[in-house]
Amino acid sequence: MIRRNRIAIAVAGGMATVLALVMWSTNAVGVQGTNVAQTGSAVEAAAAPGDYGYDTPATSSEAVAPAAGAQTSAAQTPAAPAVSNIRLVAKTVDKMGDVVQDGDGRTLYRFDKDTPKPPASNCNDKCAETWPPVEVAAGSTPQLEGVDPALVGTIVRADGKTQVTLAGWALYTYSKDPGPGKWAGQGVGGTWFVIQPDGKRNVQCLPPGVTAPAA
Repeated sequence: MIRRNRIAIAVAGGMATVLALVMWSTNAVGVQGTNVAQTGSAVEAAAAPGDYGYDTPATSSEAVAPAAGAQTSAAQTPAAPAVSNIRLVAKTVDKMGDVVQDGDGRTLYRFDKDTPKPPASNCNDKCAETWPPVEVAAGSTPQLEGVDPALVGTIVRADGKTQVTLAGWALYTYSKDPGPGKWAGQGVGGTWFVIQPDGKRNVQCLPPGVTAPAA
């Protein structure tokens, strides 16, 4: 009986030892696995995102808010020119034919001593008092009726003001015109002519002694 008890105790002790060894091995593997995972995370955190071939995803706030100093697409898009209250109106009138008038019906002129390429005005000081330039605010464009927008532009005058051009020719009114729709400035000095919507001279109704210049 005593011998059988000893054998049972020995067997039980052996099983306990084996069980203890198995549990120790399992814990050791678990601890080792945890340490490896933690070590890998630490190395990855210390490295630059580009080292792994990807960028760190932005947080929701980073994705919505633009970087400091960045411009929006709206700020990068050039603003369209403002529309001026100045108007260019193409008309066909009795006797004179095709003309361009301003919004008040005044006939517009071109000056042969100006240049269209490059556009430039040579009428300044006293000349500009007799022949007031058609001016708009800087950065604005006139309203157009029957005039090709591709032919309309502006130049900066010697006094810094902005003058409207048509086919490169600077536009003027005439201070001595008696009223809207009149053309007393036609042919003055052989250099001033009513302008047509295409920018060419209108050579109708020339005063005596003034011949139409070569085109």
